Amino acid sequence: MTNVVLVGTLDTKGVEYGWLRERLLRTGVEVITVDTGIMNEPLVPADVPREAVARAAGTELSALRAAADRGAAVTAMARGAEAVLLRLHAEGRLHGVLAIGGSGGTSIATRAMRALPLGVPKVMVSSMASGDTAPYVGSADITMMYSVVDIAGINSVSGPVLANAVAAVTGMAGAYARSALELRRPAPLGSGPRPLIAASMAGVTTTGVDAARERLTELGYEVLVFHVSGTGGRTLETLAGQGIFAGVLDLTLSELADDLCGGILTAGPDRLSAAGRAGIPQVVSLGALDMVKFGPLESLPERVRHRRIHVHNPSITVIRTTGAECAELGRRVAAKLRAATGPTALCLPLRGLSTLGAPGGPYHDPDADGALFAALREGLRGSAARIHDYDTHINDPEFGRAAADRLHAMIGARAAAA
Repeated sequence: MTNVVLVGTLDTKGVEYGWLRERLLRTGVEVITVDTGIMNEPLVPADVPREAVARAAGTELSALRAAADRGAAVTAMARGAEAVLLRLHAEGRLHGVLAIGGSGGTSIATRAMRALPLGVPKVMVSSMASGDTAPYVGSADITMMYSVVDIAGINSVSGPVLANAVAAVTGMAGAYARSALELRRPAPLGSGPRPLIAASMAGVTTTGVDAARERLTELGYEVLVFHVSGTGGRTLETLAGQGIFAGVLDLTLSELADDLCGGILTAGPDRLSAAGRAGIPQVVSLGALDMVKFGPLESLPERVRHRRIHVHNPSITVIRTTGAECAELGRRVAAKLRAATGPTALCLPLRGLSTLGAPGGPYHDPDADGALFAALREGLRGSAARIHDYDTHINDPEFGRAAADRLHAMIGARAAAA
């Protein structure tokens, strides 16, 4: 039997959840409702009542009500929903989860969804889904659907949207349940026959990273490529921290430039940290540190309009990093690599850090790149990290293959010493 879990506030969205439940039952699936409401009485009954959700969070519903702190109550119910969904999944009673809501309901449901393993179907219909969904999705495989109108009754707009959500979660949950029944559920990441490698890539480093990926595939690895979009870097860091990678090929670090200079695709200050903390062999390069990414040209901040500007596409405009910024980036990268507890190599492509920074490109600036290299050499002096110079630009296939071979050698040496 396929089980779909509905999680949400049955006091404010009870009518809509009742409609969803009936639709799901008509498809032949079993439905488990989890009530995360707090103040008013639920409009429909729940299989897991709100009192049980609060207790799963280590508190009582009466205490949350008495405190009259909505933010704290939402956080507690999100924590409780997470515990309930993890228990249902462990018991084999959750093959998919569907939720609807505004900002509060989305925060509660997606926290619970993010805790579930990769591959478990997760569908969130939200009035927040047309904006910045990163706080809700994080690094999880959550399907976000925009509700178009606020979720306030079933009408000519919300009805078709919610019907599509039912169809989506029913199809995904059925496939997931069948794979579980046939014992073909995907194995946990990192447990397959081919060791996993994480690689970072941007459009301006694709050629070099592709060459490295192809070489590592030849050597018997499975390579997961993360686009350095902010979310991509955070996902790489999250998975590296879980220890699932045999090695990390971090050739593209543009998120660090965005973090330093106020760009829009930052992954935060902890980027380039998790592999080092976990002791995972890592080969690092400096891809796209010659640029900072902003939005459309018309949105470019006044403070950078005098800089070297390049329109990457209608949605992304980039500026060239200065020598001073490159020097600071070198110091930051060096500090992170010095702190690494595992084998670490830094590969320097001396002829350019991106397609724009290659010889003849609009961002080719040997002086700024030189400031980056000098700061790195100084910052890594006496450390265990090894620096390797290459008289190529980063997109030379020779550079990508050499970086891949170096990581393979480091992984092999570590395995031999174990």
